[in-house]
Amino acid sequence: MELQYVYQKKRNEFGRQCIFYDKGPDLIDNYPANKELLQNYIFKDPVSQETQYGPILAEHELNTTRANFVNCGINHIEGGWPKDVNKDDEEQTKRYRRKIEKDDAYSPIVMQLCKTMENCVLQNNSINIYQQYFSDVEPTPFVEKCSARTVNVYHDQCITKRPVNRISWSPDGGTKIAVTHCDLKFQKATNIDTGHSYLWEIENPNRPLLVFTPRSTPMVCLEYHTKDVNTLVSGHLSGRIAIWDSRKGSAPVHRSITEISHREPVSCVLWINSKSGLEFFSTSTDGQVKWWDARKLTEPLETLILNCPDQNIEMAMGACSLEYEGTIPTRFMVGTEKGVIISCNRKGKSPSEKMGTKFTAHLGPVLAIQRNAAYVKNFLSIGDWTARIWSEDCKESSIIWTCYHRDRFIDGGWSPTRVSVFFTARSDGTLDIWDILQQQKQTCLGIKVSDQPLSCLRVHDQGQLVAVGNVKGTTNLVQLSENLSFSSKLDRTLLTAMFERESRREKILEARNREIRLKMKTKSTQVIGTESLENINNFEPFTASLTKDPGVVASENDFFNIVNSSEDLKDPVKE
Repeated sequence: MELQYVYQKKRNEFGRQCIFYDKGPDLIDNYPANKELLQNYIFKDPVSQETQYGPILAEHELNTTRANFVNCGINHIEGGWPKDVNKDDEEQTKRYRRKIEKDDAYSPIVMQLCKTMENCVLQNNSINIYQQYFSDVEPTPFVEKCSARTVNVYHDQCITKRPVNRISWSPDGGTKIAVTHCDLKFQKATNIDTGHSYLWEIENPNRPLLVFTPRSTPMVCLEYHTKDVNTLVSGHLSGRIAIWDSRKGSAPVHRSITEISHREPVSCVLWINSKSGLEFFSTSTDGQVKWWDARKLTEPLETLILNCPDQNIEMAMGACSLEYEGTIPTRFMVGTEKGVIISCNRKGKSPSEKMGTKFTAHLGPVLAIQRNAAYVKNFLSIGDWTARIWSEDCKESSIIWTCYHRDRFIDGGWSPTRVSVFFTARSDGTLDIWDILQQQKQTCLGIKVSDQPLSCLRVHDQGQLVAVGNVKGTTNLVQLSENLSFSSKLDRTLLTAMFERESRREKILEARNREIRLKMKTKSTQVIGTESLENINNFEPFTASLTKDPGVVASENDFFNIVNSSEDLKDPVKE
């Protein structure tokens, strides 16, 4: 192919030169003045008028279309080795490296590459002004305002939005959360197509990592294993229990049969400390607590009916919440629908020994119970319109409680890292953060997380993240400031003194109440005995006082006359 092309053109085809010259103006048309038209002209008064010459713009805000991201991986295989060297054999690779290093050209090549690399390294050589050069210098404390912000939002992927029932953090540092969705209204959650629950990565709110697909009924609660990041246990609306493995897909691995499962929806399920590490227990509104082994779901290991001492399931109290602390493996607590908290001991020989202590906690169902991470004797309960802090030594009343709110409390929990902070979720969509060392009458911080009522919350093990779900299937991840996440040196000392002081006060009040009740009981017994003696002695006057009415006296006389006359007729002696 030639890169040049030659053509010819004549001079006369280039055109002619332009020649310009001066010329005077030419009159094209002339319009002389017309006085007759001037008479028809009318002068108008000045009129003020505004004109906008710039373009009119309307301000509008909208959310951009969500971008869907997909994580892809690359498989990199080490190469560059000779064919006779096996890269997986460590000895062969070492021998080959020593052979190359002994080569005469090795050192000059390395020195040549170091010049380029040194230039790149020096570009990043900056001074760290926050580096601590002396370890014995105490940092200056600073006052930080309590704050929180929403980090991520996870939505229900189904068309029909369902409430968030349970949230569980993964044990590998909380990189994933498991969220269950189910509508617990009567005969509401009947469509299996809307029974999905999700496993989310906290850094990717666009698409769930795994979708749990139950075969029969939706999941009500879901809980991660305390040590295995791949194993989960769930309780279903039908009362059945299922085991899940995130490595094996969206279907359950094992399921319990209907005949030996709960009669009503499972309200809570928790893993317990055991030798095998595969035991857990569950409870339901049917009033039963069942212990299971994940390897054998054909029958429960043990069953406890919340009715003492008859163990009659028809009279049992329905359970709404469970509490289990790994440091005291034989003890657990159950919150019932009647507002009673039962402190149980699994090692008891009889049902009355297993259900030892009962606390009359709330006016309605006990929706959440949790022990304090540092003080296991003190636990938090959520129900009706209040949150209460209890001590196991005080059975008649709580030691600290909040005031009654206009909106119901739905869920709550302690902070695992700051011992004096706990959280409550309200039905108006507000997340309340309480610090009982700072103030007890009102919250330290209240966040309007959602316009919809909140349904549950779960605190991260590191204390700085809180996952909050609402009734429309949205899960919000809230990040807290450091002063709400970490304890100072004096927090434990001050909180210990507060709990001891409040417990001592309640014990004094309980002793005084028992004394007053004993005195009243003794006095009422004496009064009843005195009144009975007076009634016996004054029986005739009392009867006479009732017959003072003439009509009553006449009726009695007629009655006795009739009776006597009938007896005379039947007397055989007189006959």
